Amino acid sequence: MNIKKRLVFTESLRELGLLLFIIVLSVAVQFRNPAFLTLNNINSLLTNTAILAILAIGMMLVLVTRGIDLSIGSIMAFTGMVTAITVARVPGISPALAILEGTAIGVVLGMITGVLVARFDVLPVIATLGMMNVVRGLTYVVSGGRWISSYQMSTEFKAIATGRTLGVNNLIVIAVVTYLVFTYFINHTRTGRRIYAVGSNPAAAEVSGIPKRRLIFLVYAIMGGLSGLAGVLWVAKFASAQGNTAIGYELQVIAACILGGVSITGGVGKLSGLLLGTIMLGILANALPLINVSPFWQMGIQGVVVLAAVLTNVMVRRNTERTALRRRAI
Repeated sequence: MNIKKRLVFTESLRELGLLLFIIVLSVAVQFRNPAFLTLNNINSLLTNTAILAILAIGMMLVLVTRGIDLSIGSIMAFTGMVTAITVARVPGISPALAILEGTAIGVVLGMITGVLVARFDVLPVIATLGMMNVVRGLTYVVSGGRWISSYQMSTEFKAIATGRTLGVNNLIVIAVVTYLVFTYFINHTRTGRRIYAVGSNPAAAEVSGIPKRRLIFLVYAIMGGLSGLAGVLWVAKFASAQGNTAIGYELQVIAACILGGVSITGGVGKLSGLLLGTIMLGILANALPLINVSPFWQMGIQGVVVLAAVLTNVMVRRNTERTALRRRAI
């Protein structure tokens, strides 16, 4: 078994282990609080996790190319604020147009980051850190430091997040559709496969004719678009647009990716694992308050889980590489 096949095998085992851990954790929480596995609570858990799940897709693509994006929280705040201002001034605007506006603004901001990283070779952490502060500042500028509240938003706009389609909350529906689209994009298009090639071995990808810079530009544009979409959904869900919206949220998104087995060194990541990692974070956020864990401990517990996932990823990868080298030597 070569190293690539062995990595796929160990990744599958890792996902199975994460799934089993989620099941065991859910059963344990259910024993402590019978309300955990009720339909209402499961629906609440999935609804509250939907935005995180959407953002995690874009972050996975960025991490696969050996990058990172720290600006997504600021982009969410800016696109949410601009969209909320538009909805407040034009109450009759279609919810679809509101979503399109926020997503388009996010794409433009993501493209700026993409140019900095792909064209000017700025380190991703520096480029996105700069964009994080610039875009957050723009959010306060366009809002004048004021909030857009629920009474200024139309019922149709708020229904983007609170309404239902075939009995399922719209946020869950949008997240599922997004996952289906990107499952096809990653697994069945040449561009999707090339993104992984760039992350696995950038030098070899460039020599083989793969347009590395264009693909890096693309993943940041996608991340920006998904951040813009998430910003609109966030404002519709909480019926409030504020300058400090989603501060630090990018760290939760990165944590979901790491829990899902996405490698921060690039080239490794699957949507199935990503979904499990996102659900795992959602369960922790939902279950810990239900079993009366102190808020002071909740963030600490989540941090320990993320660190454990990082250590697991590192050990699995090292073990796989060492085993492959030993077999070659024999």
